[in-house]
Amino acid sequence: MIKRLINGKIKSITAAALILAVASLASKLLGLFRDRILAGNFGLGSELDIYYAAFRIPDFVFNIVVLGALSAGFIPVFAKLVSEKKEKEAFRTANAVLNLIFTVLLFLCLIGIIFTPNLINFLAIGFDAEKKEATVALTRIMFLSPIFLLLSSVTGGILQSYKRFFIYSLSPIMYNIGIIIGAIYFTRWWGLVGLAWGVALGSFLHFAIQLPITKRLGFNYQWIIDIKDEGVRKIIKMMIPRTLTLITVQLNLIVITIIASTLAEGSLTVFNIANNLQSFPLGLFAISFAVASFPTLSALSSEENRKEFAKNLTIITRQILFLIIPVSILLIVLRAQIVRVIYGTGKIGWEETILLFEVLAIFSISLFAQGLIPLLSRAFWALHDAKTPFLTSFISVIINIILAFSLSKQYGIVGLVGAFSISSIVNALLLYYLINKKTNFICHKKIYKPLLKISAASIIAGYLCYRTLYLVEPFLNTNTGIGILSQGFLAGLAGLAAYCVLSWKLEIKEFMIFKNSIQRRLFKTKIETTEIVSEE
Repeated sequence: MIKRLINGKIKSITAAALILAVASLASKLLGLFRDRILAGNFGLGSELDIYYAAFRIPDFVFNIVVLGALSAGFIPVFAKLVSEKKEKEAFRTANAVLNLIFTVLLFLCLIGIIFTPNLINFLAIGFDAEKKEATVALTRIMFLSPIFLLLSSVTGGILQSYKRFFIYSLSPIMYNIGIIIGAIYFTRWWGLVGLAWGVALGSFLHFAIQLPITKRLGFNYQWIIDIKDEGVRKIIKMMIPRTLTLITVQLNLIVITIIASTLAEGSLTVFNIANNLQSFPLGLFAISFAVASFPTLSALSSEENRKEFAKNLTIITRQILFLIIPVSILLIVLRAQIVRVIYGTGKIGWEETILLFEVLAIFSISLFAQGLIPLLSRAFWALHDAKTPFLTSFISVIINIILAFSLSKQYGIVGLVGAFSISSIVNALLLYYLINKKTNFICHKKIYKPLLKISAASIIAGYLCYRTLYLVEPFLNTNTGIGILSQGFLAGLAGLAAYCVLSWKLEIKEFMIFKNSIQRRLFKTKIETTEIVSEE
């Protein structure tokens, strides 16, 4: 069974998404455990502000250099070569891309290490001299991370193209394990700097776990740099608008970091921790489907099979909405219980806890939009169009920056998060409108009618969850962690049960798709690649 999971090809989008979702659940739980350790040991103050600020520049370099080339262009080009039985050419292209990006990345990382003090002076404008010095030290160590993550991105792209999703799905788990090791052990020896070494270790493990199966598929490293290679040229052509998109996203995060550094101490930490919390359902549901569907959408686009492309994209859009809307409402209702259970420890005070409640709720309002953006962006990439996601991202970033400056002056970190949520909704709506205009892929009745049912079921389930909180409270001691956990668990269980029953009664097809898919996996029944289309 385990050997089949490791080596087996996952043909079904739904099955692949389930595997990615389970792995994402494990990774996100580890991520929450990681954040609990960090918050418990350091509090929501200046030390974690330093840690999160130190991430920004290495992440910026990684995103614009590595993801710009690989996320939009590599998988469609590599997958097409593999589907055409040109594996030797595919691996040659992979080596050429890897070496080209590595050369550029190494140069930029060295430049970044040299000029880190200047960059931090700009980035963390609100930090005092001592905090800036500490941020410089962590940032320089974290420049190791983009190097390992480049290697991981290439091996991960190969695994996704061959639809070997299981090992690929484990890499984020290894990344979090590395950071946890840093938080628990390295900080004992090196203090706050140990967190940076934990990030470096996590990025190495992210790559190392994927390497053996990638080599087994036929990849062998060769020193090749050939910009005349047809596959490389296609990837470069696609990476330009994708890189511009990522630059706008990263600039958005840089602006958020700059503004947060001028607000109350701990604001940057609150933003990142609340963002990590709301990212839990995003990674579990939305990202899993977006990643799992991308190779299939790319293949259908290459085959010019627009009818199947449209069916898959429509149904996956509905499946994401089916999962993400009720979760966002339950997250709003249970935000106090979630924050108190996970972060009610160590150095976190009551005022900081209340601030996390508020920030998490505002993030959750835009969860449906954040859930659709990865899928709709990949739909454009599969159609070899990276320009449109760039334009929508650019517009939303401009909106976010304008709102962030104005709202943060009046509402602090809450206003900063509000600006982020509004801009995310604008981005998703623009992508939805433009993909429909480009392909006519959506019959609106197949989106709006289920959306109304999903929304109605979610709101009712949220209300029942809210009422259950107060019904069970007299029987529990909510001054203890166990009491709060029990209250949140029982209320959440009531809400989820209500949503399932309502989905069944309202005949929401997505409920039956997941029910049938899980049954088939449990009984080891073969799932055909056309399952999500035939279910429709």
